[in-house]
Amino acid sequence: MMKQAVMICSAIAACMLAHAQTEMAPAGFDQLTENIQRGRIDTIQYFSTTVGTDRKALIYTPPGYTTTKSYPVLYLLHGIGGDEKEWFDNGVPHLILDNLYAQGGAAEMVVVMPNGRAMKDDRATGDIMAKDKVEAFATFEKDLLNDLIPYVERQFPVKKDRQNRALFGLSMGGGQALNFGLGHIDHFAWVGGFSSAPNTRMPEQLIPNLNDAKTKLQLLWISCGDQDRLMPISQRTHEYLEANDIPHTFYVEPGGHDFEVWKNDLYMVAQRLFKK
Repeated sequence: MMKQAVMICSAIAACMLAHAQTEMAPAGFDQLTENIQRGRIDTIQYFSTTVGTDRKALIYTPPGYTTTKSYPVLYLLHGIGGDEKEWFDNGVPHLILDNLYAQGGAAEMVVVMPNGRAMKDDRATGDIMAKDKVEAFATFEKDLLNDLIPYVERQFPVKKDRQNRALFGLSMGGGQALNFGLGHIDHFAWVGGFSSAPNTRMPEQLIPNLNDAKTKLQLLWISCGDQDRLMPISQRTHEYLEANDIPHTFYVEPGGHDFEVWKNDLYMVAQRLFKK
């Protein structure tokens, strides 16, 4: 009986993984392509009333960016060992998006990559697991809502409603994105976590209003590599969402806890954002 149960579980897992692997980013999706229009990466600086100091973020503006039109915004969060440059240095979102735009595969958007460690010394140095540094990732909820988003909406021609705001992240940032996005559905209609870390709230705490999650979210994305030791966190979130009939995508892909997985996630998600 035990052997049969294991075989059944293995078969179910194999079917799930086989399905997940049917859609993956094509070769070259994250490579520099010649003779296409390119977006631009800049560093911005905003004053954080939450932290009491100036803070930095990177911002990507798409090819053909102009102040005469308004854009939706994706807020893209890094992991516990990173900062505002982690996605740019390792995940090349500018190349992924430039290539998608050249193929007509994504809606135009501004992408903001902040430092999710909301403290005065927000560098990823020393003991990154120190209590004050871990707590700073929770503090970023106020910095994001009260300081960064208002700054971006004052300084850039972006749309200012929930239908045009997305919040996604990887690992620690995936936990932040789910915690803050699902906790503030009045601010975000597009929410997701890539390989979300243990900072992710327990499912029962994650979604204060089940009906809002069912009716107001345009996309709720949960993904993880099939070799990632953090898979149980994504799995428990998926199972809770499924049990409560909350529409979402649970995307399991080949790989571990690394940027090969997260780049693929971004490619998949970017094509879905800000489209009906």
